[in-house]
Amino acid sequence: MINTCCKWLAGALLGIALYTGNVQAQAPAWDSTHRPGKYKELVAKFNTEKITRKNFVFLGNSITAGTDWGKLLSLPNAVNRGISGDITFGVLERLNEVIAGKPAKIFVLIGINDVSRNIPDSVILRNYKTIISRIRKGSRKTQIYFYTLLPVNAAFNKFKNHYGKDEHILWLNEQIRQLKGSHVTIIDLYPHFLDADKHLRAELTMDGLHLKPEGYAVWADVLQKGGYLH
Repeated sequence: MINTCCKWLAGALLGIALYTGNVQAQAPAWDSTHRPGKYKELVAKFNTEKITRKNFVFLGNSITAGTDWGKLLSLPNAVNRGISGDITFGVLERLNEVIAGKPAKIFVLIGINDVSRNIPDSVILRNYKTIISRIRKGSRKTQIYFYTLLPVNAAFNKFKNHYGKDEHILWLNEQIRQLKGSHVTIIDLYPHFLDADKHLRAELTMDGLHLKPEGYAVWADVLQKGGYLH
């Protein structure tokens, strides 16, 4: 009887070990240390272009980097701090340069590259909260605007790692909407870019991820009509 129980227990433990190992093997790998090729070069450039208290800083990845915010919004004090390919960990690494200038406003759109790189949603959310916390502690008078993530459109078939992950975008956006608070305003961009099938509107994008001028025009309209630039 004892031998039978021991054999059963050993088998159960082996089964648990195999199951755990299988789950770990299936979990997608992710890397917090990834930085885009021009990351160091751009950070060095940013460090020579000092931010002031009058600036409105647009912080993010290629979607932020893809336009001239000053011209788009007729806003001479706009500063672009977008880096193509950046992730939340990269923003955190270079955030001190932004905070040091104590700008009037910071607009943050980041996270879609984290999703593409299989960084867990919970980690992305933690980084969002850390970004907000560090800005609030380092520059108390800065107004923080946090955007929901934009949808993507897989029909373009150009950024496969970004496609098929809509549930992650939806979950993160729901969490972003709950981040509003003192000196933190949420700007819900997502619904303004959706087509009838819940994808990024084809006429607003060149590749299913990045925006055409028409897309930035929609974005500008949201900012202007929402009174976020005053």
